Amino acid sequence: MRKSFANFAMLVLLGGLQAFVTPVLAQEITVNGGNQTVSITTGTPGGEPLPVVNTSTTLTYRKQSVIAKITVGTSCPGQSFTLKVLAVSVTKGVAAPEVTLTNGMPATDFITSIPKTGAATGTCTLQYTASSLFSQGNSLDEGNDVHTVTYTILAQ
Repeated sequence: MRKSFANFAMLVLLGGLQAFVTPVLAQEITVNGGNQTVSITTGTPGGEPLPVVNTSTTLTYRKQSVIAKITVGTSCPGQSFTLKVLAVSVTKGVAAPEVTLTNGMPATDFITSIPKTGAATGTCTLQYTASSLFSQGNSLDEGNDVHTVTYTILAQ
């Protein structure tokens, strides 16, 4: 049963990979941190561009009347580049492995085993990793990746 969700949009530009996050408050989940900017501007000689990690956004969620989990999904029509998310420093529940955000993906477990007892809220840091390969082109040629990421809290 779907309880509630929080969305935010992420604009990803390559050649200056940028992410802008606009939080949307929901009754059960809140994305905190405002707009984010991530730029891939360096690489290694003879190698690929270096991934960029952003950890300035957090997720706050309320306990449910049953053991719960949070899932993550994204919509990014015309996606050209790679964006991953990982729950770090989870205070209630268990972080799932890092999730690669792919356009149209089904909702994927993000935090599981959120207990129905204890503190009323839990938090985690959202660790986004943006990366690209030279073979993927750049945002001038391919356009910007715009992600709408959805976090949903459900009965487990």
